[in-house]
This record gives sequence, structure tokens and C-alpha cells, in this order.
Amino acid sequence: MNSPTDSRPETPTTANAVLLSPVECLLAAGIVVAVLVALPILWEAVEPLETPPAYRMPYALSEDYWLFERYCRQAARGAKTLVLGDSAIWGQYVTPDQALPQQLNALAGETRFANLGVNGMHPVALAGLLEHFGSGIRDCRVILHCNLLWTASPEHDLQADEVDRFNHPRLVPQFVPRIPCYRATCSERLGVLVERAAPCRRWARHLRLAHLGGDDLPAWTVEHPDRSPVDAILAGLPAPSGRTRHKPISWRDARVPIADYDWVDLSSSRQWEYFRRALEILERRGNRVFVLVGPFNEYMLTKASRLAYAEQKRRAEAWLREQDIAYWAPSALRSDLYADASHPLAGGYARLAAGLLQHPAFIAFDGRE
Repeated sequence: MNSPTDSRPETPTTANAVLLSPVECLLAAGIVVAVLVALPILWEAVEPLETPPAYRMPYALSEDYWLFERYCRQAARGAKTLVLGDSAIWGQYVTPDQALPQQLNALAGETRFANLGVNGMHPVALAGLLEHFGSGIRDCRVILHCNLLWTASPEHDLQADEVDRFNHPRLVPQFVPRIPCYRATCSERLGVLVERAAPCRRWARHLRLAHLGGDDLPAWTVEHPDRSPVDAILAGLPAPSGRTRHKPISWRDARVPIADYDWVDLSSSRQWEYFRRALEILERRGNRVFVLVGPFNEYMLTKASRLAYAEQKRRAEAWLREQDIAYWAPSALRSDLYADASHPLAGGYARLAAGLLQHPAFIAFDGRE
């Protein structure tokens, strides 16, 4: 204790910080939350999203769900029919103007169809994408692609312990039901749940994917010591490529081997269960849905696998009829119009578009009868 005559200043009993009352703490928290909510909304004015008629999500941004969410809202306002599916809709082996939606536009003579295909979007992921990031798809006409390739084996169906490639893990159920090949830690799974609920987290991830090559800010600055991250972020969205993703040659010319798939029965298929869930989500939001089944490249299947696929397709059609859902399950295209098991080439999309527009069920769905 200092004596009465000690001239030394007393030692402070509190830290050099601003002390807030409970009311001031609540006010500060409210300001922080308001800023975090406003930033993603205001960013849309800073970063214009140009969507010409042949627009499709840039391949490098296939996991940018904030951008997909924004594109959904924009497409739902501008197009009469949205076309949803995986890379068979996106168009791996064709340019943007050769994919199915734009082929439909060309034959219709107007921009009526929007390409909402996303690479690797298997049905389990699609259901998650629609549930958490697809609320903008409401009161629309939707063509939903059913690609039975996702039921071609336990690996495709996400029932195996190991898979060659697990697409879109952030969209699948994080805890229940358990997906054997999904090995994320508990903290990583909780982080995904937080991101789904917090637009600011999704926006921050968008900035990393679209402008920083997927890196966080410290990693990006180490890799690019001579560049400003502000300049990189303000540079605008990367433009979608006008080129094909893969060389557009037929599966025979590419020497793709004949496949003998171990098809999963639809009654126990996880992918089929979640395809139906995706369909239910769309209908629950007031959308009119038309299902396009395939067409699958049956020529690259062994005889036994081809027969199993025919049964798989028959059962899928039976369920769609039972549910009174408009659909078309076209026969296989000509062999040389396929690049692999489920991706047509440009000529295949042209034939598919022409057949779809002439199909009675689609004419009724499209409101042209």
C-alpha cells in the first residue's frame, strides 16, 4: 500500500479497455449483426452478375453456393423454365450454347430456359442445395433431370465406405443419416451447419472461391506477395468459359470401356430417395416440375447391366406415373451422340431438345396445348 506521502501513481485495477454496460453490449451486438447481414446484400451492387442467355455456372465455382443462390433468384425472374440437374445438364462436352437449355431456347425462338445444371450434383447433394440455397426457385416451371447413373453402384449411391470422388460434401446431411464415405470431423460438420444458417459465412466463402482461388486471406497473400487482395476481390466475377470442359468426341473414339454396373435396387437406393426429396422440395414451393429421365448410354453396358438398367428405368417411370408427375423417358440416342455414360454431345442435345418440345406431356406442362 502506498503511504500518504508516496507520489507514485496508483496501479490501475482494470484493463485499458472500453467497459460497456449490458445495454451497450446489446447495442454493439445488434450493430455487428446488422453489418454482417447487410454486407452480402450490399455486395450484390458491387459485384454485378451478368447472365446472358447461354449462362451456366463457371466450372471453378461449382461449390459456390452463395453464387448459385443469387443465380437462382435472377434466373427465376428472367426465364420461364429452369433446367436443374448435374453435369449432363451443365454440358461437360459442349459449349454453353450447345447444352440442352440453350438448344431448347434456339428451337423455341426465345430465351425461355435457364441452365441451372451444376457439375457433380448428385441427388443427395441436390436435395441439400435446394433445401438450403434454392429458395429462390419458387412458383416456377422446372425441368428436373433424373440421371440414374447415380444408382449404378454402391459407390455412386454413397453406400460404400470408400468412393473415388465424393462431390459436394457440404450439401449432404452432416450427421443423420450417416454417409460412410463422408469423413469430416465434428467441428467441420458444425462449421457447415453454421454456414448454411449464416449468409455472411456463405458470402465470405464466395469471396475465397471467386476471387482468391479458394484460399483464405493469409494463404493468398503468401502466394501473391506482390498483389493487393482488395484489387483481387474488386476485380469482378470470373466469366464463364465459352469452351468445352472435355474434348467433344464420342465414347467409342475415346475408347471408353464397356461397363458392367452393379445397380442398386431403387427400394434401398439413397440417391433415389433424395431425388424424390428434391422433387418434393420443388413442389412444396409451388413449382410445376417435369422430370426428364436420362437418356442413358445403354450401348456401353454389358448385356446383363443393360437389362438391369432397363428394370431400373421401368421402376422409376412407374413411380413417376403413380405420383402423377409429368415426365419423359426417351429411348437411348444414337451411339455416336454420347461422350460417355450419361453426357451427350452437341448433336445429342439437339435431338433431345427437339424430342422434348414435341412430346405431348411436355407440351401440356409448357402450357402450349
